[in-house]
Amino acid sequence: MTLVAGVDSSTQSCKIVIRDAETGALVRSGRAVHPDGTEVDPAAWWVALNTAIADAGGLDDVDAISIAGQQHGMVVLDAEGRVIRDALLWNDTRSAAAATDLLVEVGAAAFAERTGSLPVASFTATKLRWLRDAEPENAARVAAVALPHDWLTWRLLGYGPADESPLGPVLEALTTDRSDASGTSYWSPARGAYDVDLFELAFGRPAVEARGVASEDIVPDDSGDSATRTPVILPRIVQAGGAAGVTVVQGIDLSAAGATTADTDASAASVVDSTTIPAGIVVGAGAGDNAGAALGLDATEGDVVISIGTSGTAFAVTDHPVADISGTVAGFADAAGAFLPLVATLNAARVLASISTLLGVDYDEFAALALAAEPGSGGVVLVPYFEGERTPNLPDATATYAGLTIASSTRENFARAAIEGMLCALADGLGAVRSLGVDARRVLLIGGAAQNVAVQAVAAQVFDVPVSIPTPGEYVADGAARQAAWTLSGARPTWPLSFAAELSQATVPAITAQYRLAQKLGSTPRA
Repeated sequence: MTLVAGVDSSTQSCKIVIRDAETGALVRSGRAVHPDGTEVDPAAWWVALNTAIADAGGLDDVDAISIAGQQHGMVVLDAEGRVIRDALLWNDTRSAAAATDLLVEVGAAAFAERTGSLPVASFTATKLRWLRDAEPENAARVAAVALPHDWLTWRLLGYGPADESPLGPVLEALTTDRSDASGTSYWSPARGAYDVDLFELAFGRPAVEARGVASEDIVPDDSGDSATRTPVILPRIVQAGGAAGVTVVQGIDLSAAGATTADTDASAASVVDSTTIPAGIVVGAGAGDNAGAALGLDATEGDVVISIGTSGTAFAVTDHPVADISGTVAGFADAAGAFLPLVATLNAARVLASISTLLGVDYDEFAALALAAEPGSGGVVLVPYFEGERTPNLPDATATYAGLTIASSTRENFARAAIEGMLCALADGLGAVRSLGVDARRVLLIGGAAQNVAVQAVAAQVFDVPVSIPTPGEYVADGAARQAAWTLSGARPTWPLSFAAELSQATVPAITAQYRLAQKLGSTPRA
């Protein structure tokens, strides 16, 4: 049996799955926690990765591995391969003003055409502009810029500071993939190349893509007149199915770092002393988390993945790049050679949590209440903009219950209207993706709330295409495992995907119609 490993290095944790490369069958898995915060020392991710590997029984029998991870985070390295400052994560919004400045300097139409997306505080380019202006001494030391999964892949291959790695600080060995690069605001999905002019505009330094060769083979660039003009190295793009390299032996001492494992059913943690990365494991390109999930779900053209987390996302696989001048849709690339337009909404599962708390019921009781009401909730509508909204862009909006009468003001209608409102808001994301010419023939509904029986019943009535509920799993890590298998076989794996439910389309147009009317009423702006 040939085994492959896939890693999901998310904001909260690091998870690894080890699967049979031929069938996709799960053999074992592991997990470790990440620290909280919007800026994090990347060393914590490295410790967590190796802790998760140890928790999964090691990699001695694994032939290939790939890492998917949280997108957009800024990891800056000096010439010795050391991290200059804690990484700014996607959820660090201190660069909001920088995003506005870049948009003004370039223009929305030009930014959309060049990168497929408009810059927001999440994206890497805005964080680099912030670093340039707020920490010029740190900015002057930057020799390379990487994303979280890029840096972990580099360390896994044996690179890093000379006193921490067997191969040393070979910055030219940094790699990334199309999907993660497309979230930087300085890489073009349409051209498949870095837009180094946008990088220089953001950071004030020229940039060059890593060449993937030993540092001694690189001819020094003498074009600059000072260290601050030396080109910054950006990771080499590894294409779908390609390999970033092969591991060398690394012994990792985790005891001093206080590494812990954690599982989903227990709060207790167990100490892990050490682990070893064996030599000869092929390392895949890796991916951004949403692209990893799309690959893990084996999504193809016509599939739209809608994820109901605390916030929501809707992303679709398509064969053509998209560019949205409004900024509603981010025109990302995927991890399989195609494209992955994505929409984010701010209010998803938190809507259900809020209203179930208001009604004083648990999730099962909440579902029973909702199912006891008729479709359309007796005319009661919740426009669920509790935290403002991104799709549509209404940052100061608040949530509104509308259509209330004495007769319709029941607990059952309030519960069902919450689910209908949440799903109608996600349907807005689906509509935004479709408006750019993206085909949508099936919705893959994922996230914890997708397992709720009331959510499933209402989803079949809100969406105008069939809805499938995949069996719960680690989709991002599974996508990375598929990627690892791809590097070995040269072909995209055809592993089977199981489903918890297949929902027959039973659209009730009145639900979305009354939601649209309630949207037009607006809301009281937040104080």
